[in-house]
Amino acid sequence: MVCFCFMVDQKRRLRSSKPVAGTCSRCRGGASVGDMITLTRFCYVPIYWKSWKAIVCTFCGAILKSYG
Repeated sequence: MVCFCFMVDQKRRLRSSKPVAGTCSRCRGGASVGDMITLTRFCYVPIYWKSWKAIVCTFCGAILKSYG
């Protein structure tokens, strides 16, 4: 008997942020640098997570630049 389970989701969360000089190129809102976390889950069990830094717009939420 074969059973396939392909329930995989990936979520990005902003853990903390600090204001930074500059504006968003899309909406001209303010920008902040933040610690991001990416969580990949398979059947509701976290199997992989990655922490990284990114510059994020405070108004529209767009990721303007990311640092590995």
